[in-house]
Amino acid sequence: MVLALVAAFTSANAQVKSVPAATTAVEKAKADTENPKKNTKFATWIKYGQTLVGAFDATYGNGWVGASRQEIQLLGGEKPSKVEKVVLGGQEFVKETYENHNYYFSGEDPMAQLMMVEISKPILPDALQLAAAAYAKAGEFDAKCSKSKDIKGALKSINTKLVEKAYTSYTLGEYDQASKDFEDAAAAAAYAPLSELDTNSIYNAGFTAWYLGQNERAKRFFEQCLNAGYYSEDGEVFAKLADIAGKEGNEEKGKDILEEGFKKFPQSQSILVGLINYYISSDGSTDRLFELLAEAKKNEPNNASLYYVEGNICEKLGLTDKALESYRACAGIDPNYAFGYIGEGILYYNLALKYQEEAANEMNDAKYRELDAKFVESLKNCIPAFEKAINLVDDETKVGVAEYLKNACFRFRAEGEFAEKYEKYSAMAAGN
Repeated sequence: MVLALVAAFTSANAQVKSVPAATTAVEKAKADTENPKKNTKFATWIKYGQTLVGAFDATYGNGWVGASRQEIQLLGGEKPSKVEKVVLGGQEFVKETYENHNYYFSGEDPMAQLMMVEISKPILPDALQLAAAAYAKAGEFDAKCSKSKDIKGALKSINTKLVEKAYTSYTLGEYDQASKDFEDAAAAAAYAPLSELDTNSIYNAGFTAWYLGQNERAKRFFEQCLNAGYYSEDGEVFAKLADIAGKEGNEEKGKDILEEGFKKFPQSQSILVGLINYYISSDGSTDRLFELLAEAKKNEPNNASLYYVEGNICEKLGLTDKALESYRACAGIDPNYAFGYIGEGILYYNLALKYQEEAANEMNDAKYRELDAKFVESLKNCIPAFEKAINLVDDETKVGVAEYLKNACFRFRAEGEFAEKYEKYSAMAAGN
């Protein structure tokens, strides 16, 4: 699962009240909002919003995301009742348990950073949502708009807190809560006078709803994104809406959505796979795919990535020669475009695996030798392509390419130069 990302939060909380004091403050401020003599006053709703945020902060503790353990300890406060190592989403944290919250640090040393704060015993589960509504209500009584700047700042702060809470819920595997938190974050930003469209949170609310199979709810959020011109990375909004349309039994609508997305994001693998699956399952014809690609290439004849996409389409359709032709065309347009080489390398590597599997299941000696020869030839052919790519990519991609090269060279390590190459690429695959 991949969410749209935001910058890390590094702002410290202001000094907070104790939980009993914060609870009393909320109760008193709430009573004022129910008093007919006070509930039409700007100050009443500002105070209520402030106490609600205070109630959230009171259970949050003295820490803040991005702070080191040492910085938090210098502020004093309670000691954890339990310290343990936990793994969440494949990442290890050191979890410190307190009465009202849990802190998740990146490690055990004093300089380890606080990565997440989980509030385990909130004073009010919806304190931030109520606070956002209170500040918006205060704005209604700010006739001269003299306090708009302050209200905007408060709503923005609440939005930030809700986004952080949502990412924490997501990391903890509480996807339903995360989806609601993202929705609430977007709602806080949308309140006047802030009136911002938080497309990042809207998309994430939709993504988590989609993951949970809440298709109607997910569709509502993704359509909001589409109407706002926000498509997420590589046009994922189109891919998700098309998937929902398919689940609703409207494959034709899904196809139209994918085609619209393909025109904007021809490199999107999600959109591409969706289109291939549609055309293969509908009538066996994939001509429309190549028509769409031809339109894109006509508009951008010097875009090497379009030939890479064409190669991927051909490879998935089993058109090996045409795929190789397309991958190699990338170098003719841009010799430094690595993905054409990578596409060629993966194609040969996958062919080698295919021949190897067929050879293992072949009982006829002559056919076995023929398949084994094809396996060797294909595996050797992937090496030059990957070697052309490896110095043209970022460090993360380089590790992946090196892994392919290591595996290929292992087969031939008894043949002269391949032993040295195997050692070289093994080290690179290990990140050295």
